[in-house]
Amino acid sequence: MTASELTTSPDPLLNVKESAALLGVSTPTFWRRVADGTAPKPLKLGSLSRWPRSEILGVIDRLKAARGMA
Repeated sequence: MTASELTTSPDPLLNVKESAALLGVSTPTFWRRVADGTAPKPLKLGSLSRWPRSEILGVIDRLKAARGMA
């Protein structure tokens, strides 16, 4: 997915590599965060796993908010 597609689509679906990169973690770490509930479960399109960009950005927002409460 190109940068222009990420900004022009209202809520693009990201694959696991794109989602992990947006959070700045490795793919295995991203899957661990999905398993522990920190990151959302994927939308399944057949055998494909995809995450709405807004949900990944929501993870970042929640972590920022929790940082302020600690």
